[in-house]
Amino acid sequence: MNTRPGILKVLQAVAGTDVNPAPDESLFSSGLLDSFALPDFVSGLEAEFSVTVPDSDLSARKFDTIEKVETYLEAKGK
Repeated sequence: MNTRPGILKVLQAVAGTDVNPAPDESLFSSGLLDSFALPDFVSGLEAEFSVTVPDSDLSARKFDTIEKVETYLEAKGK
C-alpha cells in the first residue's frame, strides 16, 4: 500500500506549509517537526490511517523520516 501521500498530507497539516521532503530526510533536523509537533503528527497519522500508536512508540526516532513512518505503518498493517 502506498502510504506516502497520506503521510505527506498529515505532515503538511502539522507543519502548516506545503512540504515534500526526501524520503530519507530527517523531519526533525530539517525543522519540519519538533518535539512539540510530534504528538500532533502522530495523532494525524492515527486519524488518517486508522491506527493506534501507543505512548511507548511516541519517539522522534520512530518518526524521523518519511521512510521510517512508512515502515512503521506497514508493521501496523496499513
